Amino acid sequence: MMTPAEPLAEAVLAPAKVNLALHVTGRRPDGYHTIESLAVFTRFGDRLHLEPAAADAFSITGPFGHGLPDDETNLVLRARDALRLASASNLPPISIRLEKNLPVASGVGGGSSDAAAVLKALNQIWNCGLGQSELAEIARSLGADVPMCLSAKPLIATGIGDVVEPISGFPALALVLVNPGVAVSTPEIFQRLERRDNEGLPPPPSRIHFHSLRNWLETTHNHLEPTARGIQPAIGEILKALDKAGSGFSRMSGSGATCFGLFETGNVAKRAAVAIRARQPGWFVAATRSIAWEGNDGVS
Repeated sequence: MMTPAEPLAEAVLAPAKVNLALHVTGRRPDGYHTIESLAVFTRFGDRLHLEPAAADAFSITGPFGHGLPDDETNLVLRARDALRLASASNLPPISIRLEKNLPVASGVGGGSSDAAAVLKALNQIWNCGLGQSELAEIARSLGADVPMCLSAKPLIATGIGDVVEPISGFPALALVLVNPGVAVSTPEIFQRLERRDNEGLPPPPSRIHFHSLRNWLETTHNHLEPTARGIQPAIGEILKALDKAGSGFSRMSGSGATCFGLFETGNVAKRAAVAIRARQPGWFVAATRSIAWEGNDGVS
Protein backbone atom coordinates (compact mmCIF):
# COMPACT_ATOMS: atom_id res chain seq x y z
CA MET A 1 0.00 0.00 0.00
CA MET A 2 1.09 3.59 -0.52
CA THR A 3 2.43 5.70 2.31
CA PRO A 4 2.62 9.53 2.48
CA ALA A 5 6.38 9.34 2.03
CA GLU A 6 6.13 7.73 -1.38
CA PRO A 7 6.13 9.68 -4.68
CA LEU A 8 2.70 11.09 -5.46
CA ALA A 9 3.03 10.94 -9.25
CA GLU A 10 4.96 9.06 -11.86
CA ALA A 11 5.54 9.50 -15.59
CA VAL A 12 6.65 6.42 -17.53
CA LEU A 13 7.61 5.68 -21.12
CA ALA A 14 5.68 3.13 -23.17
CA PRO A 15 8.25 2.54 -25.92
CA ALA A 16 7.46 1.71 -29.51
CA LYS A 17 8.08 -1.94 -30.39
CA VAL A 18 9.90 -2.53 -33.67
CA ASN A 19 9.89 -6.00 -35.22
CA LEU A 20 13.21 -6.08 -37.04
CA ALA A 21 12.27 -9.52 -38.41
CA LEU A 22 9.01 -11.45 -38.13
CA HIS A 23 8.54 -15.01 -39.40
CA VAL A 24 5.11 -16.67 -39.36
CA THR A 25 5.82 -20.32 -38.60
CA GLY A 26 2.42 -21.96 -38.12
CA ARG A 27 -1.16 -21.74 -36.99
CA ARG A 28 -2.59 -23.31 -33.85
CA PRO A 29 -5.97 -25.07 -33.66
CA ASP A 30 -7.37 -22.06 -31.78
CA GLY A 31 -6.61 -19.82 -34.78
CA TYR A 32 -3.62 -17.99 -33.30
CA HIS A 33 -0.52 -17.86 -35.47
CA THR A 34 2.89 -18.86 -34.17
CA ILE A 35 5.77 -16.54 -34.92
CA GLU A 36 9.46 -15.95 -34.40
CA SER A 37 10.44 -12.30 -34.16
CA LEU A 38 13.47 -10.23 -33.24
CA ALA A 39 12.12 -7.08 -31.63
CA VAL A 40 13.63 -3.95 -30.13
CA PHE A 41 12.07 -1.05 -28.24
CA THR A 42 12.74 2.63 -28.82
CA ARG A 43 13.31 5.68 -26.66
CA PHE A 44 10.34 7.27 -28.44
CA GLY A 45 6.84 6.22 -27.53
CA ASP A 46 3.70 7.01 -25.60
CA ARG A 47 3.93 8.36 -22.08
CA LEU A 48 1.71 7.57 -19.10
CA HIS A 49 1.21 9.92 -16.17
CA LEU A 50 -0.10 8.30 -13.00
CA GLU A 51 -1.00 9.80 -9.64
CA PRO A 52 -3.24 8.98 -6.68
CA ALA A 53 -6.71 10.50 -6.82
CA ALA A 54 -9.97 10.61 -4.91
CA ALA A 55 -11.55 8.43 -7.61
CA ASP A 56 -10.29 6.50 -10.62
CA ALA A 57 -9.82 8.73 -13.67
CA PHE A 58 -8.53 8.23 -17.20
CA SER A 59 -7.84 10.74 -19.94
CA ILE A 60 -6.07 10.72 -23.29
CA THR A 61 -3.99 13.51 -24.82
CA GLY A 62 -1.28 13.70 -27.48
CA PRO A 63 -1.22 13.95 -31.26
CA PHE A 64 -2.80 10.51 -31.80
CA GLY A 65 -5.23 10.49 -28.88
CA HIS A 66 -8.29 11.59 -30.84
CA GLY A 67 -10.86 8.85 -31.28
CA LEU A 68 -9.29 6.35 -28.90
CA PRO A 69 -11.79 4.78 -26.47
CA ASP A 70 -11.45 6.07 -22.93
CA ASP A 71 -13.61 3.37 -21.38
CA GLU A 72 -12.90 -0.12 -20.02
CA THR A 73 -12.15 -1.43 -23.51
CA ASN A 74 -8.88 0.53 -23.56
CA LEU A 75 -5.88 -1.69 -22.77
CA VAL A 76 -4.64 0.83 -20.20
CA LEU A 77 -7.74 0.35 -18.05
CA ARG A 78 -7.83 -3.38 -18.72
CA ALA A 79 -4.26 -3.57 -17.38
CA ARG A 80 -5.19 -1.51 -14.31
CA ASP A 81 -8.19 -3.70 -13.57
CA ALA A 82 -6.29 -6.96 -14.20
CA LEU A 83 -3.61 -5.91 -11.70
CA ARG A 84 -6.27 -5.05 -9.13
CA LEU A 85 -7.89 -8.43 -9.65
CA ALA A 86 -4.57 -10.24 -9.20
CA SER A 87 -3.74 -8.38 -5.97
CA ALA A 88 -5.17 -9.39 -2.64
CA SER A 89 -5.09 -5.83 -1.29
CA ASN A 90 -7.76 -3.16 -1.58
CA LEU A 91 -5.89 -0.83 -3.93
CA PRO A 92 -6.61 2.92 -3.88
CA PRO A 93 -7.94 5.01 -6.79
CA ILE A 94 -5.53 6.18 -9.45
CA SER A 95 -5.62 8.88 -12.12
CA ILE A 96 -4.01 7.89 -15.42
CA ARG A 97 -3.33 10.17 -18.37
CA LEU A 98 -2.20 8.57 -21.62
CA GLU A 99 -0.10 10.83 -23.84
CA LYS A 100 -0.55 9.16 -27.23
CA ASN A 101 2.50 9.93 -29.36
CA LEU A 102 2.42 6.79 -31.53
CA PRO A 103 0.03 6.25 -34.45
CA VAL A 104 -2.83 3.87 -33.68
CA ALA A 105 -2.97 0.37 -35.22
CA SER A 106 0.44 0.95 -36.76
CA GLY A 107 2.50 -2.19 -36.07
CA VAL A 108 4.64 -0.79 -33.26
CA GLY A 109 2.72 -2.23 -30.30
CA GLY A 110 1.39 1.06 -28.96
CA GLY A 111 -1.59 -0.29 -27.01
CA SER A 112 0.32 -3.33 -25.79
CA SER A 113 3.23 -1.17 -24.65
CA ASP A 114 0.81 1.16 -22.86
CA ALA A 115 -0.67 -1.80 -20.99
CA ALA A 116 2.76 -3.16 -20.05
CA ALA A 117 3.91 0.24 -18.79
CA VAL A 118 0.80 0.54 -16.63
CA LEU A 119 1.37 -2.92 -15.12
CA LYS A 120 4.96 -2.09 -14.17
CA ALA A 121 4.17 1.40 -12.86
CA LEU A 122 1.15 0.41 -10.79
CA ASN A 123 2.96 -2.60 -9.37
CA GLN A 124 5.38 -0.08 -7.86
CA ILE A 125 2.95 2.70 -6.99
CA TRP A 126 0.55 0.29 -5.28
CA ASN A 127 3.38 -1.78 -3.75
CA CYS A 128 1.79 -4.96 -5.08
CA GLY A 129 5.10 -6.81 -4.85
CA LEU A 130 4.44 -8.96 -7.92
CA GLY A 131 7.49 -10.50 -9.58
CA GLN A 132 8.29 -10.54 -13.29
CA SER A 133 6.70 -13.96 -13.85
CA GLU A 134 3.48 -12.89 -12.13
CA LEU A 135 3.31 -9.68 -14.16
CA ALA A 136 4.01 -11.68 -17.32
CA GLU A 137 1.04 -13.94 -16.57
CA ILE A 138 -1.23 -10.90 -16.26
CA ALA A 139 0.30 -9.45 -19.42
CA ARG A 140 -0.42 -12.67 -21.32
CA SER A 141 -4.11 -12.37 -20.46
CA LEU A 142 -4.20 -8.91 -22.08
CA GLY A 143 -2.75 -9.83 -25.47
CA ALA A 144 0.03 -11.70 -27.24
CA ASP A 145 2.27 -8.62 -27.58
CA VAL A 146 1.99 -7.43 -23.97
CA PRO A 147 4.55 -9.89 -22.48
CA MET A 148 7.27 -8.77 -24.90
CA CYS A 149 6.40 -5.11 -24.20
CA LEU A 150 6.69 -5.90 -20.50
CA SER A 151 10.30 -6.92 -21.15
CA ALA A 152 10.99 -3.82 -23.32
CA LYS A 153 14.52 -4.88 -24.24
CA PRO A 154 16.02 -6.58 -27.30
CA LEU A 155 14.48 -10.06 -27.53
CA ILE A 156 13.41 -13.01 -29.57
CA ALA A 157 9.68 -13.68 -29.28
CA THR A 158 8.22 -17.10 -30.09
CA GLY A 159 4.91 -18.90 -29.56
CA ILE A 160 2.16 -16.43 -30.42
CA GLY A 161 4.60 -13.70 -29.41
CA ASP A 162 4.17 -14.33 -25.70
CA VAL A 163 7.35 -16.36 -25.06
CA VAL A 164 10.31 -14.00 -24.88
CA GLU A 165 14.05 -14.48 -24.58
CA PRO A 166 16.17 -11.31 -24.14
CA ILE A 167 19.33 -11.00 -26.25
CA SER A 168 22.31 -10.03 -24.11
CA GLY A 169 24.85 -7.59 -25.49
CA PHE A 170 22.47 -6.11 -28.06
CA PRO A 171 23.46 -2.49 -28.83
CA ALA A 172 21.32 0.59 -29.34
CA LEU A 173 20.30 1.12 -32.95
CA ALA A 174 19.73 4.35 -34.84
CA LEU A 175 16.26 4.12 -36.41
CA VAL A 176 13.77 6.22 -38.32
CA LEU A 177 10.09 5.28 -37.96
CA VAL A 178 7.65 6.33 -40.69
CA ASN A 179 3.89 5.89 -40.90
CA PRO A 180 1.63 7.21 -43.71
CA GLY A 181 -1.27 7.99 -41.39
CA VAL A 182 -3.38 4.94 -42.18
CA ALA A 183 -4.40 2.11 -39.88
CA VAL A 184 -3.90 -1.50 -40.97
CA SER A 185 -6.00 -4.38 -39.62
CA THR A 186 -3.81 -7.10 -38.10
CA PRO A 187 -6.56 -9.79 -38.26
CA GLU A 188 -7.18 -9.00 -41.93
CA ILE A 189 -3.50 -9.40 -42.80
CA PHE A 190 -3.21 -12.74 -40.99
CA GLN A 191 -6.43 -13.90 -42.65
CA ARG A 192 -5.05 -13.10 -46.13
CA LEU A 193 -1.66 -14.79 -45.67
CA GLU A 194 -0.88 -17.21 -48.49
CA ARG A 195 1.55 -19.26 -46.40
CA ARG A 196 1.73 -19.89 -42.66
CA ASP A 197 4.37 -22.62 -42.35
CA ASN A 198 7.57 -20.66 -42.96
CA GLU A 199 10.96 -21.46 -41.45
CA GLY A 200 11.98 -19.83 -38.21
CA LEU A 201 14.62 -17.16 -37.79
CA PRO A 202 18.26 -18.03 -38.44
CA PRO A 203 20.54 -17.67 -35.40
CA PRO A 204 21.45 -14.01 -34.80
CA PRO A 205 25.12 -13.03 -35.25
CA SER A 206 27.31 -13.76 -32.26
CA ARG A 207 28.54 -10.17 -32.21
CA ILE A 208 25.87 -7.64 -33.11
CA HIS A 209 26.78 -4.31 -34.67
CA PHE A 210 25.37 -2.26 -37.54
CA HIS A 211 26.99 -4.24 -40.35
CA SER A 212 26.49 -7.73 -38.92
CA LEU A 213 22.87 -6.95 -38.07
CA ARG A 214 22.16 -5.50 -41.50
CA ASN A 215 23.65 -8.57 -43.16
CA TRP A 216 21.60 -10.85 -40.92
CA LEU A 217 18.40 -8.93 -41.61
CA GLU A 218 18.96 -9.47 -45.33
CA THR A 219 18.52 -13.21 -44.69
CA THR A 220 15.23 -12.73 -42.79
CA HIS A 221 11.72 -11.53 -43.57
CA ASN A 222 8.60 -9.90 -42.29
CA HIS A 223 6.13 -12.42 -43.65
CA LEU A 224 3.26 -9.99 -43.09
CA GLU A 225 4.77 -7.29 -45.33
CA PRO A 226 3.75 -8.53 -48.81
CA THR A 227 0.12 -8.92 -47.75
CA ALA A 228 0.11 -5.55 -45.98
CA ARG A 229 1.58 -3.85 -49.03
CA GLY A 230 -1.20 -5.32 -51.15
CA ILE A 231 -3.78 -3.84 -48.79
CA GLN A 232 -1.99 -0.53 -48.27
CA PRO A 233 0.31 0.47 -51.17
CA ALA A 234 1.61 3.47 -49.19
CA ILE A 235 3.87 1.01 -47.33
CA GLY A 236 5.89 0.56 -50.51
CA GLU A 237 6.21 4.33 -50.87
CA ILE A 238 7.53 4.59 -47.31
CA LEU A 239 10.18 1.95 -47.94
CA LYS A 240 11.30 3.78 -51.09
CA ALA A 241 11.50 7.05 -49.13
CA LEU A 242 13.63 5.43 -46.42
CA ASP A 243 15.98 3.92 -48.98
CA LYS A 244 16.26 7.26 -50.79
CA ALA A 245 17.14 8.91 -47.48
CA GLY A 246 20.10 6.54 -47.02
CA SER A 247 18.70 3.75 -44.86
CA GLY A 248 21.05 0.80 -44.55
CA PHE A 249 18.06 -1.51 -44.26
CA SER A 250 14.32 -0.82 -44.50
CA ARG A 251 11.36 -2.99 -43.56
CA MET A 252 7.80 -2.87 -42.27
CA SER A 253 7.34 -3.45 -38.53
CA GLY A 254 4.73 -5.89 -37.25
CA SER A 255 1.55 -5.80 -39.31
CA GLY A 256 2.24 -2.21 -40.44
CA ALA A 257 1.83 0.31 -41.70
CA THR A 258 4.83 1.73 -39.79
CA CYS A 259 8.18 1.00 -41.41
CA PHE A 260 11.68 1.44 -40.02
CA GLY A 261 15.00 2.40 -41.51
CA LEU A 262 18.24 1.28 -39.88
CA PHE A 263 21.04 3.87 -39.93
CA GLU A 264 24.68 3.69 -38.93
CA THR A 265 24.58 6.72 -36.60
CA GLY A 266 21.99 8.81 -34.83
CA ASN A 267 22.99 11.97 -36.72
CA VAL A 268 22.50 10.28 -40.09
CA ALA A 269 19.07 9.07 -38.90
CA LYS A 270 18.09 12.59 -37.83
CA ARG A 271 19.08 14.05 -41.21
CA ALA A 272 17.12 11.32 -42.98
CA ALA A 273 14.03 12.06 -40.88
CA VAL A 274 14.26 15.76 -41.74
CA ALA A 275 14.52 14.94 -45.46
CA ILE A 276 11.55 12.55 -45.42
CA ARG A 277 9.42 14.96 -43.39
CA ALA A 278 10.16 17.76 -45.85
CA ARG A 279 8.97 15.65 -48.79
CA GLN A 280 6.00 14.12 -46.95
CA PRO A 281 4.74 16.58 -44.30
CA GLY A 282 1.59 14.51 -43.75
CA TRP A 283 3.50 11.42 -42.65
CA PHE A 284 4.49 10.52 -39.10
CA VAL A 285 8.31 10.54 -39.02
CA ALA A 286 10.48 10.01 -35.93
CA ALA A 287 14.23 9.57 -35.59
CA THR A 288 15.03 7.59 -32.45
CA ARG A 289 17.36 5.05 -30.89
CA SER A 290 16.46 1.64 -29.62
CA ILE A 291 16.91 0.70 -25.99
CA ALA A 292 20.09 -1.35 -25.68
CA TRP A 293 20.67 -4.37 -23.56
CA GLU A 294 21.54 -3.11 -20.07
CA GLY A 295 25.04 -1.68 -19.97
CA ASN A 296 25.38 -1.47 -23.78
CA ASP A 297 24.55 2.05 -24.87
CA GLY A 298 25.72 2.28 -28.44
CA VAL A 299 26.22 0.55 -31.77
CA SER A 300 29.61 -1.13 -31.70
